Amino acid sequence: MSDKPVAPLAGVRVIEFTHMVMGPAAGLILADMGADVIKIEPVQGDSTRRLPGSGAGYFPMYNRNKRSLCVDLKAPAGKQAVLRLLDSADVLIENFRPGTMERLGFGYPALSERNPRLIYCSEKGFLPGPYEHRTALDEVAQMMGGLAYMTGPPGRPLRAGASVIDVQGGMFGATGVLAALYQRETSGRGQHVVASLFESTVFLVGQHMAQYAVTGKPAAPMPARVSAWAIYQVFDTADDDQVFVGVVSDKQWKVFCEAFELVDFANDPTLATNNDRVAHKDRILPVIKETFRRYTKQELMAKLDKTGLPFAPITKPEELFDDPHLAAGGGLLPVTISDGEHAGERTRLPALPMAMDGERFGVHHDVPRAGQHSREVLAEAGFSDAEIDQLLAEGVVSAESR
Repeated sequence: MSDKPVAPLAGVRVIEFTHMVMGPAAGLILADMGADVIKIEPVQGDSTRRLPGSGAGYFPMYNRNKRSLCVDLKAPAGKQAVLRLLDSADVLIENFRPGTMERLGFGYPALSERNPRLIYCSEKGFLPGPYEHRTALDEVAQMMGGLAYMTGPPGRPLRAGASVIDVQGGMFGATGVLAALYQRETSGRGQHVVASLFESTVFLVGQHMAQYAVTGKPAAPMPARVSAWAIYQVFDTADDDQVFVGVVSDKQWKVFCEAFELVDFANDPTLATNNDRVAHKDRILPVIKETFRRYTKQELMAKLDKTGLPFAPITKPEELFDDPHLAAGGGLLPVTISDGEHAGERTRLPALPMAMDGERFGVHHDVPRAGQHSREVLAEAGFSDAEIDQLLAEGVVSAESR
């Protein structure tokens, strides 16, 4: 728990109809910032809880600081219970296929009539247009939005190594919600916010589109790109490890040459500017590679750290648990694994990558177990114990036993 919680969204209630990553990521951002996020799950719990392999980390990563209500939305009593929650809610987030929420009776037109102040955030595959009927996934968007082409070697499109589009789509959705909350202060009304996977991908590759517009030459995939800088890549070290190093300004070049005693390079007028060095990259790089191979990984990083030059070790995700910077700065938050063979075990997962007034956002609700807060949420909505017991007995709602 954070000793000094920063809660700019305290008092904002969010009802979240989401699964997988994109929708939960939007809810996570709002939840970490203090909103009361109630996650609506099926009676048997969100299927994301049970994903294997690369999906096993989705639920614990994107669902802390939320409360769980497990309810059958197709049952009339379940639908009415959730409608009562929505009547006083500030925000709804959903990321189901187009038409699903409407079929369940939770479409924006119907809900905005009941609650004109409701901000309704849809996380979709596409914004309105010819593609909007399609089913999209993070990988689908990366392929058709140009990111996979730019990531892999020529002829071998490759998705990024994380759900970057799902998460970015969630970020844009949360940004839209925050803007709508601000606008509601003046208008008094909510609105429909839509964020999408495809357009999020296109926004990411916009720099490459602009490059083509400026130069008339298509951007090459990153493994084959012509870098804007002569030194901007991964280098081998003496202990068979690797370090990324970048030298991106003329001032940094001077510092770099001095630190590694590259006197000839420092005094060479043909290498004075960045564009000069890019033109002579084939002459520079062999010398730099040989210079770096004289150092172990730790020696090289220590030397670069003193110079203030950009550098980075090549880190695996599992190594980040022991990163001293993350540990010291509140970058990892303690949570409990809620599902699977390691349910009940504690771990630490990344915090929001931001601070406000010098404070990081912490954990005020652990990752919820399926139905953990069903009774609590329904009681807050005005249901009596007898009414809740009846919903449970009828299988409309599921909850942990008291």
